Amino acid sequence: MTAPLAGFTVGVTAARRREELGAALERRGARVMYGPAIRIVPLADDTQLLEATKRCLAAPLDVLVATTGIGFRGWLDAAETWGLAEALVAALGEAQILARGPKVRGAVRAGGLREAWSPESESSHEVLEHLLANYELDGRRLAVQLHGEPLPDIADVLRAAGADVIEVPVYRWVPPEDEQPLRRLIEGTAAGTLDCVTFTSAPAAVNFLRTADELGCSAEVRAALSGPVLCAAVGSVTAAPLERAGIPTVQPERFRLGALVRAVVEQLPARAPSLDSAGHHLELRGHAVVLDATLVALSGAPMALLRALAARQGEVLSRDELGRLLPGESGEGHAVEVAIARLRAALGDPAIVQTVVKRGYRLAG
Repeated sequence: MTAPLAGFTVGVTAARRREELGAALERRGARVMYGPAIRIVPLADDTQLLEATKRCLAAPLDVLVATTGIGFRGWLDAAETWGLAEALVAALGEAQILARGPKVRGAVRAGGLREAWSPESESSHEVLEHLLANYELDGRRLAVQLHGEPLPDIADVLRAAGADVIEVPVYRWVPPEDEQPLRRLIEGTAAGTLDCVTFTSAPAAVNFLRTADELGCSAEVRAALSGPVLCAAVGSVTAAPLERAGIPTVQPERFRLGALVRAVVEQLPARAPSLDSAGHHLELRGHAVVLDATLVALSGAPMALLRALAARQGEVLSRDELGRLLPGESGEGHAVEVAIARLRAALGDPAIVQTVVKRGYRLAG
């Protein structure tokens, strides 16, 4: 039985847990291309985090908004190195803790604390709406644990409501040290050599689009992700920068890596063109064709010709038309003949691709 993602190439932009995501995709048959769009820089030695922690300890806190599990744990670990962990846990224990999602809930509980509320959506904006609807904020002291980038909209709204807001920068997102894998991933997306690109954080999506702009292929990338290349995001927060750019996304119901993989498994094969030809069933995948349930790998030129013939099944395509599809070729008849011969040899039945004398080739019905 053919693996569900066999024949497809999937791009992974994640920095954290990229190996886990990539391994899950590979187990389902995908060819994985890594291009981390960001990296996480801990701020355990940063004076900003220490200053924010001291502010939290200077007077009682009314509310803590905890946004990520890794960030909350990192905050407690940093406080431990400064000898402030016990005092910080005690201070946070007196506050109402709003946890943005299940991962941060787990981190809060592992720290010996308990959340007062957590949204179903894992959305920072839902947390904000809950605060505005259920708390008297004027004169209250709130700590907001950031998750990689500042949250100016949220902080500004809370301050406008009269709250004293302490922003706690536990870590930050920065561009990867080596940008070449990301650039290759973006160029592959623009060229349509990838079948899917996955995103697991909003900052990664932002930097992916920003880097595409810098490479001068933003329009091509957006067109690809709006058409032949599936854009899969782990959740609505991650998808937001992509959708603001006009790129449609596929999202799982649960914001988890496993659910993201299942969404890709459901979507990619369903998007693959399939047809019957000369008594065979063909399903065209990224770099392969499933022929009667058997995966047949094809190189670039034969695959390009098969896609063109399948798109106009039964119609005759001239050698000139097919020649223009061959990468790096002049389009001369001989190059087309060689590619057709390789395609027929791979498919195993020459009746699938028919020669129409003095006119060209067609895919049999």
